[in-house]
Amino acid sequence: MDAHTPERNGGSLNITVQPGALTGEVRAPASKSEAHRALICAAFAPGTTDLACSTTSADIDATVRCLEALGARVTRTRVGFRVRPVPGSSATDNVPSPHANATLDCGESGSTLRFMLPVACALGTGASLVGRGRLPERPLSPLYEELVAHGAELSPQGQMPLEVAGRLRPGRYELPGNVSSQYVSGLLLAAPLLRAPVEVVVTEPVESRPYIDLTAYVLERFGVEVTCERRMPDSGRGALAWDVCAPNGLTSPGSLEVGGDWSNAAFWFAAGALGASGVAVRGLDPRSAQGDRRILAALSLLGAHVLRSPEGAAVRPGRLRGATLDVSDCPDLVPPLAAVAACAEGTTRICGAARLRLKESDRLETVTAALRALGGSAAVTDDGLVIDGRTQLSGGTVDAANDHRIAMMAAVLAARCASPVTILGAECADKSYPRFYEDLTSLGGAWQKEA
Repeated sequence: MDAHTPERNGGSLNITVQPGALTGEVRAPASKSEAHRALICAAFAPGTTDLACSTTSADIDATVRCLEALGARVTRTRVGFRVRPVPGSSATDNVPSPHANATLDCGESGSTLRFMLPVACALGTGASLVGRGRLPERPLSPLYEELVAHGAELSPQGQMPLEVAGRLRPGRYELPGNVSSQYVSGLLLAAPLLRAPVEVVVTEPVESRPYIDLTAYVLERFGVEVTCERRMPDSGRGALAWDVCAPNGLTSPGSLEVGGDWSNAAFWFAAGALGASGVAVRGLDPRSAQGDRRILAALSLLGAHVLRSPEGAAVRPGRLRGATLDVSDCPDLVPPLAAVAACAEGTTRICGAARLRLKESDRLETVTAALRALGGSAAVTDDGLVIDGRTQLSGGTVDAANDHRIAMMAAVLAARCASPVTILGAECADKSYPRFYEDLTSLGGAWQKEA
């Protein structure tokens, strides 16, 4: 085994990254946000769908596993996935007839759980959802209550297995906008299975709306009309209403390309801002519906030089200076932005990030702990972070807390540390980016496994 290929044998991987700037070019991994949505749609669309998806991850594999448990056949191809859908009840109506009482193993993927739960409820054949790590503790309210109010029968939340019975009814669903956008996306993905109009009304402000727009985009690629309009309910609070009408269910496009992942590319853009000559990432669509493409605007605000192209972007260092960053629509960008802010002149205030407490870790606390462990200055606020930048950090040991974005943040920060950075539990990067450390090596990063 190559010295720069991590062992993944079920044990904990501790690595030490040597100080040194990263430079060069890498290709973005496939977007797991797009992949989740496309795989689910393909599993319930008549005919075979070929998904061009250059990479996979533990989270994407969890969604594949759930769909296969329901009866879909998903095979890995040279360029991605071939999806043969859950069998239909007849050749004419193709109403899905999934395996009854299937066990859906969501692994540690919050997206998989929050998407597959409404889907399972819409199918009406019963299911048992299981997961590991922090997943059983991650909240499902108020989605849980809306599902029950519309015909689902669910075992108590907060524990697994989560048992599903009954069947969802179409109609109007209501959610507040300050909760996970994955609740809205899950309902939208389930709507075509009900073969009747579904309306999802979300009170404003709607956080992480780009992820909901991404769901609508993928559904439209599968022939489902999704409209969105602003409403003024009797309460006087504005709301956005997404309407789904799919009397004939989903229609396969035949083939579909999953775009590059702006969320994970953000770490390399941060590395470019922290380095000496910059980092380029190709394989990204500048017009993508992914909200995390806002990383470029945020890094520019912090003083980095950003170069956009039709194939991606490059970020080069500039005079970094603190700024105020509202991440309400892109909270997953907090770790790479925090890395850059830790080395920017002055103070950076990150707001709109309260929901990060409910990720794989309490990400506000773990980002702060990681920065402090490396000699940075950071404090948690009610809905974000305050970071006082320093020219150079000292280095040290970071506990990744089983959170892929903490591990990747720490690895990138080694570029601005005086001494090495040791990452405990570094294998958690597999959750979204299994080749992260190989790409780190290709950009000049030097690291080794610890005994």
